[in-house]
Amino acid sequence: MLNTLSKHPNEKPCNTIDTLIGAKTEIKGDISFSGGLRIDGKVKGNVSAVGETNSTLVLSEHAVIQGSVTVPHIISNGSIKGDVRASERIELQAKAEIEGDVLYKAIEMAQGAVINGNLTREAGDAARDKASVTRLKPAGADKSPEG
Repeated sequence: MLNTLSKHPNEKPCNTIDTLIGAKTEIKGDISFSGGLRIDGKVKGNVSAVGETNSTLVLSEHAVIQGSVTVPHIISNGSIKGDVRASERIELQAKAEIEGDVLYKAIEMAQGAVINGNLTREAGDAARDKASVTRLKPAGADKSPEG
């Protein structure tokens, strides 16, 4: 059954916290994790998920990461100073700040969230995306008599 879940990671983000970095904790160095990671403190280094494709990073409003972040699911109300790659979904709450480029598959931003960098949507299933574009194209789009 575990293999079935890993085929559809966007439907099953990790909903448990396996690791907590407390508000009074500062870590210098890269972090690799699987499952759920909540950061309330500061991290000076890169944060990346390994192994499980449903891994989730949760940042409280006091969290600060200085480094790149590569995680399938991100829920942030904190600060990231570095590039971010959310291979499935990123949710930015009202106090979230990102200073860096963001590569995402799906994004949700609350009013007040800030991104200072480029936003790039990661290509999904090419055939599905092409079908969506074709379906949305107006019937007479190539020939428009109006100017």
